[in-house]
Amino acid sequence: MGRPIPPLSQTSSTTLYRAGRPRWWHRGPAGRPPRRPGPRRHRRAWLTWTLVTLLVLVALVVAGGAWLYVSAGRQLQHVDALGDYAGRPAAGKGTNWLLVGTDSRSALTPEQREKLHVGNNEVQNTDTIMVLHSGEHGPTLVSLPRDSYVPIPGHGSRKINEAYADGGPRLLTRTVEQATGLRIDRYAEVNFLGFVQVVDAVDGVRLCLDAPLKDEKSGADFTAGCHRMNGAEALAFVRARYADPEGDLGRVKRQRQLLGAVAEEMAAPSVLLDPGRFRRVLDASLAALVVDDGADMARVLDMGWSMKQIAGGGGTATTVPVNRPGVMVSGVGSVLPWNESGARELFGALRHDDRIPTSGTK
Repeated sequence: MGRPIPPLSQTSSTTLYRAGRPRWWHRGPAGRPPRRPGPRRHRRAWLTWTLVTLLVLVALVVAGGAWLYVSAGRQLQHVDALGDYAGRPAAGKGTNWLLVGTDSRSALTPEQREKLHVGNNEVQNTDTIMVLHSGEHGPTLVSLPRDSYVPIPGHGSRKINEAYADGGPRLLTRTVEQATGLRIDRYAEVNFLGFVQVVDAVDGVRLCLDAPLKDEKSGADFTAGCHRMNGAEALAFVRARYADPEGDLGRVKRQRQLLGAVAEEMAAPSVLLDPGRFRRVLDASLAALVVDDGADMARVLDMGWSMKQIAGGGGTATTVPVNRPGVMVSGVGSVLPWNESGARELFGALRHDDRIPTSGTK
């Protein structure tokens, strides 16, 4: 049976109005029937919960990013690479990074030496030397071939890569500053083994060749076309020079190509949106990287962003102009003398943060 209706004398107009109505009806103000919830009200509730959920997710991502940022900062390795001296170039416009790849083999096992096609020579030189300039006109990456013939302070004119063996990062930085007229603001260094591990952490890189490349000393043996290369293969690709008709100039072009490919892979959604994979790539990168004492994660990220821009065609990559390759110097060997006027024009443009000249070696 239904609920009995009280006598009229005991019933207010509001009670009479509500009697027998659905439950939702009773929520309205007295004397006026409330609106039944419609699609519009449900839609507003759904949007509210969606926004709340998104805010929570964003907060978690920011918290995770902040934790990764702090954690990465603690892992960052530093070296004494910069210092004042009499005659040091004045600071120019923009920021100049000296990027160095070393061929240190002290940490390699015999099996790794064999796999990477490197010998037991413990003399530590630099295989890669580049200046990365960031300024108003976008980033510019300038390769300095390892056989560049320049004055090394206190050691006479020699190949530029010998500066590292003679005096480590400090002497190499000073040598580059004196040769280019640029003040180096930041320094970053990656070694053999660390480089291989970074490439493997991103599951290899895609590199394309216009012609076959085979070099017994580096282990490179690639047909023309595009290849997915692991760390050892990428190292062989970038170290090959004896079978390259362009010699060291061809080598620096492959170095830039490889750096661009690595930057692309590290910034890919498949890495950034996969927390486990991103952490592996980050750990491998920080284990391979050494920066100057004043560099922090914010500056390293700026450098990485500049490299990503260059890889995507948003910057400029070039090589310091040289006179001609294969010049023999007694007691030094085959060297690459710079074209003095071309080099002066290039580095002058960078010092003033102007657009670099379009002429010269690419």
